[in-house]
Amino acid sequence: MSPLRSTLARTTLVTGVAGAVVLTGGGAASAETEVAEPATFTSAFTAMAAPDQVVDPDGVPTPGTPGASGTFTYRINSDLEIICYEITLSGVTPPFQSPAKTATHIHQAAAGQPGPPRIALPNPEDDGTGRLVSSGCLQGPFTTGVVTDGTDTGEGFTLAEIEADPSAFATDTHTTANPAGAVRGQLTAVPAGGVETGAGGTAEDSLVRTALLSVAGLGALATAGTVALRRRATTGA
Repeated sequence: MSPLRSTLARTTLVTGVAGAVVLTGGGAASAETEVAEPATFTSAFTAMAAPDQVVDPDGVPTPGTPGASGTFTYRINSDLEIICYEITLSGVTPPFQSPAKTATHIHQAAAGQPGPPRIALPNPEDDGTGRLVSSGCLQGPFTTGVVTDGTDTGEGFTLAEIEADPSAFATDTHTTANPAGAVRGQLTAVPAGGVETGAGGTAEDSLVRTALLSVAGLGALATAGTVALRRRATTGA
């Protein structure tokens, strides 16, 4: 279990947000909490991370782990301040390393530029195939463990900021061998429903469309059968 998950799992609190079970260490949330996936999302983003996109804190290109790659998918409900993540890393070798409380982040940083972490995500773990994977949902307010001028770099951050300008955000993971970053990628918006259904709608919408298409298909078959019978009666074929 990652350090973030271990910290968040100290106390269980049931909330009314989408029937979620929230893990938190107290009454009012002072840091992100693990929650169940919400029923809907307001946006979705993906990033194809590569070692040649990594820069150091001064903005100097600093290639990460040779041959490594990462796929980061984020779904956001900015009304509830919930972000769901699915991360897969290939060719990245732990141990992870970062001054933040985890080594996997979303930074407010344009392409080729450094920037502060705004969200610290659980570090991916080996799924038994050599890939490193991580998935779940977190609800803000967010903290990173990195303090600048006396303030945590996650404090005051909202997910609506990602929705307003996704290209201004990058995601990455850091290791002992590559402290500046093993891989990094810029966020790109994708259809919110497309992550689940590939059609820009919710899963429920997809089921309804499938049912309607099935009914339409049965109707077409019935019509075709009727036409065929009429032709046989007329032509004797």
